[in-house]
Amino acid sequence: MKTPRYFLFILFFVCFSVKGQTNVDFGVKGGLNLTFFKVTESSFGFDQDAETGYYGGAFLDFEIDENYSIQPELLFIALNDFKFLNAPVYFKYEVANNLNVLVGPSFNYFFDFFSNKLKIRADLSTSYNITPDIDIHMKYALGFEELTPNSLFIGVGLRL
Repeated sequence: MKTPRYFLFILFFVCFSVKGQTNVDFGVKGGLNLTFFKVTESSFGFDQDAETGYYGGAFLDFEIDENYSIQPELLFIALNDFKFLNAPVYFKYEVANNLNVLVGPSFNYFFDFFSNKLKIRADLSTSYNITPDIDIHMKYALGFEELTPNSLFIGVGLRL
């Protein structure tokens, strides 16, 4: 139970410290998480073992140029008995009006997940800005190790 309190403390600290920056946006996001276990290469049929969970967290968007930015995130993910923190660092590119592609590594800290708690995955994401403050997004996280499952995230983001 202490983990959500620490997570909220970090979230509020980041929120207030970022407000003073000029080209930095802050927001929150959340949604549905589908995690695929026992995925064999090139096999995404209906027979895959999948679990459904949820995620929520915060993001920063550091504008580099009109079309480029760096977007780190901190997400809390709950998936049945598994709970972990996901911290992707995205390179974000606007490919069309309001349509973005994000790619980068994600660092994952699993709570009580066997003996290795830190895992690294590769993320590929896309987002569409419905309004300047609201976006819908979808990302796929590819695990590099057998114990790091692949995941699909679908959700909504809100810039504050």
